[in-house]
Amino acid sequence: MHPIQFFLRRAEAAPDAVALEDAGGQLTYRALAERVLALAAGFQAIDPTPGSRVGLSAYNSADHVTALLATMAAGKVWVPLYPKNGRQELDRMVGFTEPSIVVADAECRDGFDAQGAALVTIDPASRAAGTLEGLVEANIGRRPAPDDLPLSATQAIKFTGGSTGAPKGVMQPYRAWTTNALTQIHHYGLGPADRNLAAAPITHGTSTYIVPTLAAGGRIAVVDRQRPAEVLECFRRFGTTLTFLPPTVIYLLMEAADDAPCPTLRNLVYGGGPMRPERIRAAQERFGPVLATSYGQTEAPQIITVVPPDELMLDENRATVGRASLLTELAILDADGRRLPQGETGEVCARGDLLMSGYWRNPEKTAETLVDGWLRTGDLGAVDERGYLTLKGRSREVVITGGFNVYPIDVEAALGRHPDVLDVAVFGIEDAKWGEAVHAAVQLRPGAATTQAELIAFARDAVGPVKTPKAIHLYPELPKNAFGKILKPQLQREAAARAPAS
Repeated sequence: MHPIQFFLRRAEAAPDAVALEDAGGQLTYRALAERVLALAAGFQAIDPTPGSRVGLSAYNSADHVTALLATMAAGKVWVPLYPKNGRQELDRMVGFTEPSIVVADAECRDGFDAQGAALVTIDPASRAAGTLEGLVEANIGRRPAPDDLPLSATQAIKFTGGSTGAPKGVMQPYRAWTTNALTQIHHYGLGPADRNLAAAPITHGTSTYIVPTLAAGGRIAVVDRQRPAEVLECFRRFGTTLTFLPPTVIYLLMEAADDAPCPTLRNLVYGGGPMRPERIRAAQERFGPVLATSYGQTEAPQIITVVPPDELMLDENRATVGRASLLTELAILDADGRRLPQGETGEVCARGDLLMSGYWRNPEKTAETLVDGWLRTGDLGAVDERGYLTLKGRSREVVITGGFNVYPIDVEAALGRHPDVLDVAVFGIEDAKWGEAVHAAVQLRPGAATTQAELIAFARDAVGPVKTPKAIHLYPELPKNAFGKILKPQLQREAAARAPAS
């Protein structure tokens, strides 16, 4: 079954239910389906080739969701182009994937070169030729030609790897999107009463919650670039039951929230970065027993493992990312592909229909990553006797100091328990004596006066001398990318520049 069919079936079953809303108003399933199918027919009129690419550069809006669904209905491949990426990066993505159509917000059109693609502008106030509204109006009542592509065909090309090397175009097939939808419906108990607040960028993790919500008959409320207090107000106004947010945004919401931030919330799913156990506990105290998380990659979108809210309330689960999800197999393998026993650390691997089909135009990297049916994630972790996965970091992030392996996440968790520490990142830099030396970068809470020496002593008591950072660098604010992930490569470079010459 193709992912778009979930939505179209629901539109037939409950045409008068509200499917989508934003500041511009509401759309029922019937109205949204009419717009989606008309736009899909318009896309096919521009380019009838099945499986051709459609780039989409837009901020969150109902029109953004409509364009994404229309791309699916037209049998085309979605290429998300995050507007806040630099022009050079966006031009590289467009040139690499060669879309025949690019849909863009009016404010985003000058942020990239369409490189010959037909440009469709999102401008709700205009029905002129070349606008999304114009294309919908010109094709209203028409239907796209059926998509007969197999489930192995590509639904999206999403880019990954920019923080550690050249980004790679991940080909996500229909089967991966269908698997993700069914898995989320199962684990989060989604149904017609659900209200999904799409507040984080749709170009990223939020997109993986659109098909599941619509498949279950729920409603999507789309907001864009809201301040924390405004997001909380959206929680209340829309009766939000489900939302996906990065940890950094959740921290800001915690600071802005009152004693009853959202009585309807059932699943506050964090992702895109880790949360330390004490921060999880604090979020649960603020929002109630609603926090959940999943572990995935662009190569296996969103939900290799999952911890639903009731399980995350248990102390023993807060340092984990849960157990294997409904339709995905999990294993810890060594370098030769052998399964490791429970409790031993190795590479986290997954297999099943959730996996990508490969990297766009990169067979060599595909062969390195998909081995004997397994996705070699590059993440290190261990599975306990209950089946819960604890991540230890990326394989390239392991610090080998004096012959000992130090996993940054262990040291980060220890330093994170210090009451004056707001955020922390641990990494290694080259060292003549130790091979690599453990370093940490710490952002203190406002008004804190803790010293580097005090933090080093605190870490030594918690993790012992081998894992204790040789240096701790204090930052007023740790550098992060646009999605809230700490930029460890930048921290490594800055720490290496400060290190004394050997």
